Amino acid sequence: MLLDTPPTSDRTDPPTSDRTGPRDDQPPTPPPPPVASAGRGGWRPLPILAASVLSAVIASGVTATVVDDDPAAAPTAAASTDAGADVTPTAVVDGSEPVATAAAAIAPAVVQIETRTGVGSGVVYDERGLVLTVAHVVGNQQTVDVRLADGSTVQGEVLGTHADTDVAVVQIDPDDVLQVAELATGDQPVVGQLTVAVGSPFGFDQTVTSGVVSAVDRIVNDVAMVQTDAAINPGNSGGPLVDASGRVIGLSDVIFTESGGNEGVGFAITIDVAKLVADQIVAGEVPQLALLGVSTTASADGSRGAQVAEVVPGSAAADAGLEEGDLLVSVDGTPIADSSQLRSQITRRAPGTEVTLGLERDGDDQAVTVTLGVTG
Repeated sequence: MLLDTPPTSDRTDPPTSDRTGPRDDQPPTPPPPPVASAGRGGWRPLPILAASVLSAVIASGVTATVVDDDPAAAPTAAASTDAGADVTPTAVVDGSEPVATAAAAIAPAVVQIETRTGVGSGVVYDERGLVLTVAHVVGNQQTVDVRLADGSTVQGEVLGTHADTDVAVVQIDPDDVLQVAELATGDQPVVGQLTVAVGSPFGFDQTVTSGVVSAVDRIVNDVAMVQTDAAINPGNSGGPLVDASGRVIGLSDVIFTESGGNEGVGFAITIDVAKLVADQIVAGEVPQLALLGVSTTASADGSRGAQVAEVVPGSAAADAGLEEGDLLVSVDGTPIADSSQLRSQITRRAPGTEVTLGLERDGDDQAVTVTLGVTG
């Protein structure tokens, strides 16, 4: 059978309108354009992939994957990835192989998530048995099978999903937790730093790939993401992207491709956004993001920053006294190059957070304190 596409259409193409309320950037920085031929190229989701790949076909000009939908056929992890192994490689102990060190640190917390339609990935982030993954992996399922790093399979309850950010939370029995991942919340990834992705591409669980942070503050499908050249493929969705210490900096979510395969342009949901949404899901709340309440454009003179084109009445920006024509250049000291970076820096913070915006107004440098509003 042909693999079903992920539920809802928001994971397939960059949106043309804000699904969460008034925009903090207008228009958003566009993604690289797809090739002109019918249906080829462009943004593709990392769909949950059924267990074993049989072949690939071209249908209607778009690469599609023919799969065996029997989850029992999923390939098993190599013995060297067994979380219960009692032999630690020398390279991990002495740190001479940074990828191996990072992989060893995160692997016991990485899980494979199996549903009736396919396989994705996730990471245990809380000792209560909470697992971070992405919404298009679990779809509308209430329960899923969770395959742990030691090869055992337990049942997981889907606590909730958030379509706008594609974040989901699954819970397993706390007694089944092998290890809890460390999240790098509050830390901004640096372009060029090592990244390691762990997950179940094409059903091969505990697969490790590596690369670097290619870019930060990318807005893809209206969500703040980290770009990486670490190989990410269908089945990696929901798995962790980690730094050299094995700390999670993002959740693998989307690839850009013209061929239908991995081309080294992958995107992971920023861990600050994922954790913010997850906390609201676990608390039984409807997830909401922070909102500044402005529309912005490129600066009039071509300099860096995001120029305010409109201030939404009654918004956080209006309350703080922002004005049309203000050039926003930083958020809490972090430089802002464009509207995309502004939106990323705002949405990674919780609603109600107080931030300091650096701006230029009538040739003068100013700092304005803003208490962020909330979407919806």
